[in-house]
This record gives sequence, structure tokens and C-alpha cells, in this order.
Amino acid sequence: MRYVITGASRGIGFEFVHQLLERGDIVDAGVRTEEGLQRLEPLKRGSAGRLRLHPLDVAEERSVRTFASAVCAEPVDVLINNAGVPGLWCALTDVDYADVVRTFAVNALGPLRVTSALLPALLRGVARKVAHVTSRMGSLAGNSEGGAYAYRMSKVALNMGVRNLSNDLRGQGIVSVLLHPGWVKTDMGGPDAPLPPGDSVRGMLNIIDGLRAEHSGRFFDYQGEEVPW
Repeated sequence: MRYVITGASRGIGFEFVHQLLERGDIVDAGVRTEEGLQRLEPLKRGSAGRLRLHPLDVAEERSVRTFASAVCAEPVDVLINNAGVPGLWCALTDVDYADVVRTFAVNALGPLRVTSALLPALLRGVARKVAHVTSRMGSLAGNSEGGAYAYRMSKVALNMGVRNLSNDLRGQGIVSVLLHPGWVKTDMGGPDAPLPPGDSVRGMLNIIDGLRAEHSGRFFDYQGEEVPW
């Protein structure tokens, strides 16, 4: 199977690459920085050509177009929209609106840009699956704490976008779902997070492997439990 992963150089994205290579899949990894590309080089050297690295900033239209031209030469079976930023976690009186715009550009619009750009290759794939890494913090029903305006609002926008995608692409045989990875011990999740990246990604891959048409547009956590919107 051929996978495309955004935000692939750290944390959850890096673990996706690692586990997919271990089980023999082909991976095209999108990475925003040169440092990130270097971080993946050891995996690339040991992949026997199954890992290909590409510069990608999901918030920049030109970068997404260049990325798509590189990966769309062959069919894509599964796209994992993982790239994301936390934004500034602050109270209402301290909201930085430029930061909110940047967080939306990455977390909400980035997956839409990438999915649209890779659609021709996805339609040529066998699996035709798109998984979007979101967060339970984007659940309206689950918000009882407030704060984190940029992050919460960007994930709500992503969740609605994915519901739209599921409706628009269902007739073309594409399954599009939302995945909550849990509170994961990464740079974003912090050292107090209880969940190792390996456990989170292993659970999400199990869900992706089992996706069927009736799952499109739904919101699952890494254990396969449905998350309230």
C-alpha cells in the first residue's frame, strides 16, 4: 500500500512513518523544515527506497502544488493529514488574532488543500482512504473547560470540513474520517501526557485498515470509540 503523510518529521507523524515502513508499506512523507527532513534520513536510508521525503508547508498553496506534482505521478491508497500546530493557548483577553489565522491556515485549511491537490491520485488508488488527525478538543459536546481558542476553533473547522468532504467524495468511493490520537507524549502533548506515540499510532492504523464506506464522515478516537461532535 502507498501512504502519503503530512507533518511527518516529529511525534505522531514520525511514528506513522516508522510503523508503516516496518510493515512493508511505501510512504511519501511531507515535511516543512530542512531539520525535519534530516530527522527522517536514517529511516529513509533503511527503507530500501520505500520512503520518499518531500518539502511541504500545508499552509502555502504553492508548496502544496509542488508536493502534489511530486506524489501524484503514482496512485495514492491512503492520505493521512497529520500536520498541525497548537497555536497559543490563552484566555480570551490574550488572544493573538494573527496566531489564530495561522493556526486555521495549518489545522483547518491545510488538510483541505492537500486532499484536493491529491484527489486525482487518490481516485487511482485501491484503498481510497483519507484520515485526518484532529482532537477531542474540537468537539463542541466535549468542551467544558474553554481556553485554547485558536486550537479548539481550528479543529472544529477541520471537523466540519471533513464532514463536507465525506459527503462530496462518497460517490467517488473515498472514505474520509477524523481521528483523535489521544493525549500523546510528543513535543505538542508534553512530557506529562500518558500515551506513548507507538500505542496511539498503532490504534489509528488499525482503524484506518478497517475503514469501510459507512465510516466516512465519522469521528473516532485511537481506540476505535466514536467521539461526540
